[in-house]
Amino acid sequence: MREGLFIVLEGVDGAGTTTQTARLCDALRPSVPVQATREPSAGPIGALLRQAINGRWVTPSALGPVSPGWVTQALLFAADRQDHLEAEVLPMLAGGVTVVSDRYYHSSVAYQSLVAGRAPDAIPWIRELNKHARRPDLTFVIDVPAAVAEQRRRARGGRELYDDDALQLRLTDFYAQLEAHFPGEPIIHVAGDRSVDVVAKDIHLAVQAALARRV
Repeated sequence: MREGLFIVLEGVDGAGTTTQTARLCDALRPSVPVQATREPSAGPIGALLRQAINGRWVTPSALGPVSPGWVTQALLFAADRQDHLEAEVLPMLAGGVTVVSDRYYHSSVAYQSLVAGRAPDAIPWIRELNKHARRPDLTFVIDVPAAVAEQRRRARGGRELYDDDALQLRLTDFYAQLEAHFPGEPIIHVAGDRSVDVVAKDIHLAVQAALARRV
C-alpha cells in the first residue's frame, strides 16, 4: 500500500490555518482517505501545552498562571510532536491515509526562536530537537499582512500566549521567508488575505497536482 501524503498548513495566528485545514480535508475526502490533525495535539503533552497557550499554566510556587520559558516550550512541543507522530500520524500515513496537519515543526522554529530573543543558538537547537520528526510532503504557508491577522485575532476574542502584536509582526516576516530555514522542503506560499473559498481552491489545486504526480 502506498503511504499517504503528509500535508502541513502554517502561518501566523489569524492566517486561517485551522479553517483551511478543514476545507482541504472536505475537498479531498471524496477522492482519497484523509484525516485532519493539529499541533499541539490531542495527546497528554498537547493538553498541557494548550493550558499554557490559554494562560492556564500553574506551578506549585506560583500564585497564578505563568508562561513557560522558551526552552520549556520548545522541549514540550518537540515531545508532543514525536508522541503525536508515533501514536497517530505515522500509522495513518502507513495505512494510506493523507494527513493534513494544522501546524508542525515550522511553528516551533518560528515561534520559539523569536520568543528566545537574542539567543544565537535557538534555531539550530530547536531544529536538532526535531531532527527525527517526519518531513512533510508538502507545506503551505498562508501569508497575510500583519494588520489583517491582528484584526482577525481581535475578532476571535480572548488572549493566548503568543498574542503579542510585536511578536506577530516578526512572525509575519519569518513566515514570508520560511523556506530559507527549511532548504529543500517543498513549501508553497498562498496569499491568505483573499476570500476563504479562493484560498481553499488554490491549496486544493496544488494538492491535486501533488497527488497526480504520485500516480
